[in-house]
Amino acid sequence: MIKDTLLNAEVYYGLSEGIEKGLEWLLVTDFGSIPDGRYVIDGNKVYANVQSYETKLDALYEAHRDYIDIQYMISGVEKIGVVNYEKCEVVEEYDKENDIEFLKPKRAEEFLLLQKEGILILYPHDAHKPSIAIENPQQVRKAVVKVHI
Repeated sequence: MIKDTLLNAEVYYGLSEGIEKGLEWLLVTDFGSIPDGRYVIDGNKVYANVQSYETKLDALYEAHRDYIDIQYMISGVEKIGVVNYEKCEVVEEYDKENDIEFLKPKRAEEFLLLQKEGILILYPHDAHKPSIAIENPQQVRKAVVKVHI
């Protein structure tokens, strides 16, 4: 897991070509002029989902096997729980078509704040619980870039 701001995106270009493409897309996209939806960056290898939603009080953890997440907060703030996949138990079995499984942690949770212009790069071993309200639910807008491993 890597937590930073988009201002430092170039530091992470060397991690992979897909991560570089995803971060570059985030840097050049005018989020004020595009609607929510799916955006193809490099076929099925790199794409983005832009979404607006209300944060919630709780959720299950999720994990992905085929894709790295680059989560970028366009507006608003949310908490994201992060725990090592090995420290979780499966609640809903892996869905290969949607590359997702749902989990609950077997140990104490850690939460990070994802604020405007913040990025969080999550690998398959990073089980995560996004979209959690700080105190009360609020509207946020976020882009999640999916980078195939």
